[in-house]
Amino acid sequence: MDSQLSSWKDKVVDLLYWRDIKKTGVVFGASLFLLLSLTVFSIVSVVAYIALALLSVTISFRIYKGVIQAIQKSDEGHPFRDYLDKDVAVSEELVQKYSHVVLGRINSTVKELRRLFLVDDLVDSLKFAVLMWVFTYVGALFNGLTLLILALISLFSIPVIYEKHQAQIDHYVGLVNKNVKDAVAKVQAKIPGLKRKVE
Repeated sequence: MDSQLSSWKDKVVDLLYWRDIKKTGVVFGASLFLLLSLTVFSIVSVVAYIALALLSVTISFRIYKGVIQAIQKSDEGHPFRDYLDKDVAVSEELVQKYSHVVLGRINSTVKELRRLFLVDDLVDSLKFAVLMWVFTYVGALFNGLTLLILALISLFSIPVIYEKHQAQIDHYVGLVNKNVKDAVAKVQAKIPGLKRKVE
C-alpha cells in the first residue's frame, strides 16, 4: 500500500514538474477548461456536457467498430471489452486508510481552530485575524472559482519556476523571512502580553 502511495506521489510530482509534457498538458488543459467552463455554466450543465461529449465519442466508436466488423466479417468483439472486464471497485482497505488520514486532518484542524478562536496564544490568534482580514479583501476582488483557476495555474507553473531559479528564490525568501522575524520580534518586545507562550 505504501509503494502505491509513493508511486502515486511520484506521478503527481512528474505532472507538476512537466516531466511528460503531453500528459501534463492534457491534465492542465482539461482542468483549466473545466474551471473556465464553470465560470460560464452551472456545475450541472458542465457535468452534463462532459458526459454527453464522452458518450458521443464512445457510442460513435462502438458503432464504427460494429460496422467495420460487419463489413470485414471479423469477430473482434466489443471494442471496450478490456476496460469492461477490469475491476474498478474501490477496496475497503483503501477507503479505511484514507478515511483515517482525512479524519486525522479534520481533528487536527478543529483543534487548531479552537486554539486560534479561543486565543490560546495571542500572537497566533492575531496572525490569524490579520490573515482573515486580508481574505476579506481577496474575497472582494475574486470569487472562489477565480481563486481556484489562479491556484491551478500556480500549481503547474511555480514548481517549474522554482526548479529553474532555486538559488535566487531561496536567497530572497531567506531575506524576507529574516526581516519579518525581526519586525515581529520588535513588535513583541514593545507590546506587553504579545510574547509567545513558552511551550
